[in-house]
Amino acid sequence: MQPVTPAQANALMQKGALLIDVREPDEHAREHIPGSHLAPLSRIDSQSLPSGAPLVFLCRSGARTAASAGRLAAAAGGEAYLLEGGLEAWKRAGLPIEVDTRRPLELMRQVQIAAGSLALTGAILGFAVDPLFHLLSGFVGAGLIFAGVTGWCGMARLLMLAPWNRSAAA
Repeated sequence: MQPVTPAQANALMQKGALLIDVREPDEHAREHIPGSHLAPLSRIDSQSLPSGAPLVFLCRSGARTAASAGRLAAAAGGEAYLLEGGLEAWKRAGLPIEVDTRRPLELMRQVQIAAGSLALTGAILGFAVDPLFHLLSGFVGAGLIFAGVTGWCGMARLLMLAPWNRSAAA
């Protein structure tokens, strides 16, 4: 698959190419390129992609699409491109995006904020109050390791139940 700049991707769109956003639905709902089609990388296959037109794949920074280029090319089954730098490069180029700030932050960012807050709280309380509070930081670290190894994140599952995330999914 050939990498293209945002300007080249925009020109391809004008000629009928389709933008395929491989991010997850919560990421796409908060911010996306107008007219892009959502096809999360976690569920992408040849049946989930539109056919008959060149496809330009994008993610937030370009890292996910670059790492999955072979899989995306196979699923596309035809002319396909990668948007260099992803959505961030598109924004830097001054091209249009749609933003819905009423949507919550992406779930992984919420996990990062929650995990970092708990780990920092455990460290501070461990020094200031009782060393047993260091166990909180250790528990969070173990949870992050488990999530990385297995692909299952308990904190993300809990955060999905939060009121702000439930209303966004409805």
